[in-house]
Amino acid sequence: MAGAGRSVALQPTDTKSPDYFHKVVDCQWACPAHTPVPEYIRLIAAGRYADAYMINWRSNVFPGILGRTCDRPCEPACRRGRVEEEPVAICRLKRVAADNKGEVSARMPHAPPQKNGKRIACVGAGPASLTVARDLAEIGYEVIVFDGEKKSGGMIRSQIPRFRLPENVIDEEVDYITGIGNIELRLDQPIVSMKALLVEQYDAIFVGCGAPRGRDLDIPGRVEAAANIHVGIDWLSNVSFGHIDKIGKRVIVLGGGNTAMDCCRTSRRLGGEDVKVVVRSGFDEMKASPWEKEDAMHEGIPILNFLTPKAFIHQNGKLTGMTFEVVAAKYDEKGRRSLVPTGEPDQHFECDDVLIAVGQENAFPWIERDAGIAFDKWGLPELNGGTFQSTQAKVFFGGDSAYGPKNIIWAVAHGHDAAISIDLFCQGKDVSVRPPPVVQMSSQKMGIHEWSYDNDISADIRFKSAHRPLAESLGNLHIESELGFDQKVGFLEAQRCLNCDVQTVFNAPLCIECDACVDICPMDCITFTENADEDTLRSNLTAPALNKSQDIMVSAPLKQTGRVMAKDEDVCLHCGLCAERCPTGAWDMQRFLLDTAKAGACAR
Repeated sequence: MAGAGRSVALQPTDTKSPDYFHKVVDCQWACPAHTPVPEYIRLIAAGRYADAYMINWRSNVFPGILGRTCDRPCEPACRRGRVEEEPVAICRLKRVAADNKGEVSARMPHAPPQKNGKRIACVGAGPASLTVARDLAEIGYEVIVFDGEKKSGGMIRSQIPRFRLPENVIDEEVDYITGIGNIELRLDQPIVSMKALLVEQYDAIFVGCGAPRGRDLDIPGRVEAAANIHVGIDWLSNVSFGHIDKIGKRVIVLGGGNTAMDCCRTSRRLGGEDVKVVVRSGFDEMKASPWEKEDAMHEGIPILNFLTPKAFIHQNGKLTGMTFEVVAAKYDEKGRRSLVPTGEPDQHFECDDVLIAVGQENAFPWIERDAGIAFDKWGLPELNGGTFQSTQAKVFFGGDSAYGPKNIIWAVAHGHDAAISIDLFCQGKDVSVRPPPVVQMSSQKMGIHEWSYDNDISADIRFKSAHRPLAESLGNLHIESELGFDQKVGFLEAQRCLNCDVQTVFNAPLCIECDACVDICPMDCITFTENADEDTLRSNLTAPALNKSQDIMVSAPLKQTGRVMAKDEDVCLHCGLCAERCPTGAWDMQRFLLDTAKAGACAR
């Protein structure tokens, strides 16, 4: 037994754990749906666009949609961003696969001829519900999807402008899902009572109706000037469905998120000449994605920061402008930020219309509070861990309905997990016992020093996407403004990927401690040293391992000296030079492929 205060040496790394190498593939680890990013990027580089699309389709369901609209949590995690300024353009490469895939209908799955006798209701026809429907229909469930709108897609269709996401892309990818079979869309049929739905013959109910209510702003003048003050998400929906086709020449958009960016860019296309975005916070603190802010500014829309709305100014009920208080960020001793008035004179801007895009919140007026579903103080359903099961056992939530507004990729991830839970629930099993992912490791060795993947690292910086000329783009609400990558640029951008899923696998009994791998490693991430506790070992590496969010691979004691091989996963480029140089084959490059579990993975 170790004495008090003695350090404990690290145990050999368990590379058999599914999470170990998964965590090293930073982009896939960061993706809520855990899409195998390097795998499909290699296929794009090989010109195998349909194969790349199908890998995406299995994980994230909407490759063409997400290739244009995803919030890209994978890109800040990209290892390329650690060796130069810009990560791989993962999202735009997804679009390359979608745009060039050709006909893939024949490759889509079909529902089994025999249904399993279980009926599932999905409330809302957005990305979360459609994901649930896709996963369950494929394994024999009958799924009925309700939505109050005349077209499916939920917020994908209603809140994302057509100049960002063409309608034919939505139609195509929704059709792939409904084409599986066993799925019935009941559109223009809003659900008005959960209690009424519960007494119908459904074995489980999934709620994926989004966060349909935009936050309003209760300041002086709001009531009097209401005719020209619009809640952003409602206004975008009205534009999307053709109910609104114009706006005043002078427009103020309140808010700093992606909805605000959609509002201001849509306003420019509907006749707004003087459109400005006004935000309470600083520019860097805005919730809008950096590329969304860039696109807005590229279209001549200024973003004014540190201004708090004070009043709507009106004359005889007609909106004429807004007044703002100038604020500044102040931090206390614990680093908590508050916005405090600077004492500068208020700023006034004239306007004809105001769009309020200061956030969204859940609204469940159709769920009776005695239906057995508990809600927290924020109006969100109380859910059981990662199962998405509510306090009413047969009701599950997902997407924005579950945890508030996020992005499409999160809704997809929720849908996959909820579908697993529904499948388990309908089998009478414990929904908290989750099926494991499927993991494959395969050597990429084709000869003594030859690999089946291209490990020559491109020196190119991130490529820019082509855009339509502004005069053309701003003149039509329905033409796509960003054109994406063509095949040539898509290939060059794909070559920037560092193949982080091709792992360096170490076989300690074969090592003779010749240090050849240490000598050739361009990142100094391999060290042979005495084992120690983690902090000591990290500091003893040739290049100290400072990022504790990434693991150290530690070998068993080596037979020559009893030392260990320690490798910093944080800075490894997966270039394979260690395996090429190793004279005994102690190092190998093995492709790691993780396929997350889907509904039906548990044996019946």
